[in-house]
Amino acid sequence: MNLTQPLFHGTLASLIAIGLAGATGSALAAKGDTEKCAGIAKAGKNDCGTSKSACAGTATADRDVEAWILVPSGTCEKIAGGKLTNKPENIHGGAAAVKKG
Repeated sequence: MNLTQPLFHGTLASLIAIGLAGATGSALAAKGDTEKCAGIAKAGKNDCGTSKSACAGTATADRDVEAWILVPSGTCEKIAGGKLTNKPENIHGGAAAVKKG
């Protein structure tokens, strides 16, 4: 019996399981079980508007206190610098959308 074949199959099964677990986590986050977390986004990686930027991908500095990204619920306050936000300017279109409404 070749001992490398079971090892190969076990490794392959583990990689597939890890991939499926990651995909499941992303799917759960996409179903609306998320929260807006400000102060952790890298420059150009924010999800949508602030009082200083119009929309997604327009933050000019890392960890801008207004720039936010969606994270799975319950994780924002566990991240260093993360702060939950629900400010009116943190909607699609940023501060410009608030002024129109």
